[in-house]
Amino acid sequence: MEVILLEADPHLGKLGDIVRVKDGHARNYLIPNRKARRATEAAKAQFEAQRAELEKAAAAKLAESQAQGEKLNGLSLEIPQKAGVDGRLFGSVTNNDIAQALAAKGFVVEKSQVRLPNGPLKTVGEHPVTVVLHSEVQVEITAQVVGQTV
Repeated sequence: MEVILLEADPHLGKLGDIVRVKDGHARNYLIPNRKARRATEAAKAQFEAQRAELEKAAAAKLAESQAQGEKLNGLSLEIPQKAGVDGRLFGSVTNNDIAQALAAKGFVVEKSQVRLPNGPLKTVGEHPVTVVLHSEVQVEITAQVVGQTV
């Protein structure tokens, strides 16, 4: 299926590109999330008429993400978790836990934007975490897991 991208996507292309994707990806993800629309002649004409305001909205979203990224860059989060005497956690710290800790500090971040390079955190200590605010804005923060003995 051919679609017109309404947002830049690192795997598909830039705003306004007409790309061919699998039908299921378009129907189940791109179109419902308003990241793309079908590339019909009417849609192409309507997109060209709205191109300027869509580019302006995309630029504003990028600027907002960059501003939030500057505030987040280098931030250190302290996350308390139950742990044994050897430093291993009972359970783990996931991207959802980190997103909630960021929300407690006043940052609005979805759990899907938090990337843990080595999977969930299972030990006490400092761990690097990447937060992807925009396809062009990634910041590194530190999650400091503090063990609470049972």
